[in-house]
Amino acid sequence: MTGPRWGLVATVKAPLTDILAFAAYHLDLGAHRLYIYLDDPHPQAFAALKAHPKVRVTLCDDAYWARTGKTRPAKHQVRQCVNATHAYARRVEVDWLAHIDVDEFLWPQTPPLADLLAALPSDTLAARVRPIEALAGGDGTAFKAFLPSDTRRHLVEDLYPTFGRHIRGGFLSHVAGKLLMRTGLAGVELRIHNAMQDGAQIASTELASVDLCHLHAKPWEEWRATYRYRLEKGSYRAELPPAIPRNDGGMNLHDLLTYLEQTEGEKGLRAFFDEVCADTPALRARLDSRGLLRQRDLSLDSKIQRHFPDFR
Repeated sequence: MTGPRWGLVATVKAPLTDILAFAAYHLDLGAHRLYIYLDDPHPQAFAALKAHPKVRVTLCDDAYWARTGKTRPAKHQVRQCVNATHAYARRVEVDWLAHIDVDEFLWPQTPPLADLLAALPSDTLAARVRPIEALAGGDGTAFKAFLPSDTRRHLVEDLYPTFGRHIRGGFLSHVAGKLLMRTGLAGVELRIHNAMQDGAQIASTELASVDLCHLHAKPWEEWRATYRYRLEKGSYRAELPPAIPRNDGGMNLHDLLTYLEQTEGEKGLRAFFDEVCADTPALRARLDSRGLLRQRDLSLDSKIQRHFPDFR
C-alpha cells in the first residue's frame, strides 16, 4: 500500500448485516485497521470481526469498563467518545484515524483515500469530511448534497416548503461532519464531531474531495421504529439547537416532531417523512434541478460477501 495508512474507530450497536456492511465497505476502500467496539454483546458479530486480520474488536462488557477505570457512561455519545479516545491511544497502527458511526461510509471522489491524505500539509492535524444524507426507502443510491452555511437557508426552504425552515441543511442528522485525525499526538481526546488536545479544540481543514455517506433515514417503518429513541436520546433530542433562532420562530427537530405528533399524530409524522426523507421522483427532481442530487452506489452486499463470506 502506498501513502499513509488509515483506519476507523466506531462504537456499534446494530444488526449483524449492518455491522459487517460497515466493516466490509471500509476494508474494501483500503482501511489498514478497523477498531470496532461492540456496545452490547453480539456473539456473531464478534466472531466475524475477530476472524479478520485487519479488525480489532472489543466487547464493551463490565470487564472492559473496569479496565478503563470508568463507570459505563449512561449516554451512548459519551461511550463513543471514551472508546474512540481509547483506540487513538493504542499502539499506533495507522497514520490517520477517523471516528465515524456504523451508518456512515467514507466516499473519496478521487480514490484512493490514502493519496488524498498524503497530499495534506504536514502540519494538518485533522481533516473534516462533510456528510451527504441518504434518501429513504429507495434503492439506496440517492443522497442529498451538503450545503455550505452561506447558501443553506433559502435553498432548504425552497426544497422543503412545509418544513424546510426548521431543518438544518435539509438534513435530519448532523451537518458538522466527522474528523480524520493524524495519530501519534499526545493528550488527544476524540469527540463525536471534533477532537481536543490538552483541553483545546484541534483545528481542522476541510477535505472537500471526500463525502461521508450517511444512511440516517431508513424506510418509513424503520424510521418510525427508531423515532422515539432519537427523539429522547439521539439526533432529535431536545437540547440540540434549532436551524434558525427561536426568536425568529425557529424550532429544533425535537420541537417540530413533538408538535406534529401531538397535533396530527401519525399523519403529521408521515407528512414530514414524505416531504423531507422519502426517496421519491419528486424529491430527486427537486434536488437534481439545483445540482444537489448525489448518486453513490455503496454495493454493500457484494462487499460483505467478499470480506465476510462465512458470516451471512
